[in-house]
Amino acid sequence: MNIHKMGSNKRIALIAHDNKKAELIEWAIYNKTALSRHRLFATGTTGKMLEKALDQTITKYMSGPLGGDQQIGARIAERKIDVLIFFWDPMEAQPHDPDIKALLRLGVVWNIPFACDRSTADFLLTSPLMHQDYDVIQPDYSVYLKRPPR
Repeated sequence: MNIHKMGSNKRIALIAHDNKKAELIEWAIYNKTALSRHRLFATGTTGKMLEKALDQTITKYMSGPLGGDQQIGARIAERKIDVLIFFWDPMEAQPHDPDIKALLRLGVVWNIPFACDRSTADFLLTSPLMHQDYDVIQPDYSVYLKRPPR
């Protein structure tokens, strides 16, 4: 069992599909004080909108369909993102659905907290664990490396 120390100052990735951007911006403004205690990362347009709304510097990656979701997924695998807030639109197919699925899969693989809707994001952000050090238990996937290829 591997343990990864997550500091009290979290690195939070914020992503929203087009139909959910307004909701994410509204949520972020409501939680501006709590979010200001952490480092924020976002995909393209969402990042620009959040930076303006929060008056806080945000590290911005490419737009999701152009690879931004994959960039954030890579940062999760590198242990450079601690929390993922992804307001995705369940009612509309996206041209980059495989990238979205891969991003959510990485959240589970690396055992990071993530929210895909406002209620879960509220619970996550208001958890006492959000503002203190936390030991993340990394599952042991070595058994998968020892299996013969299919």
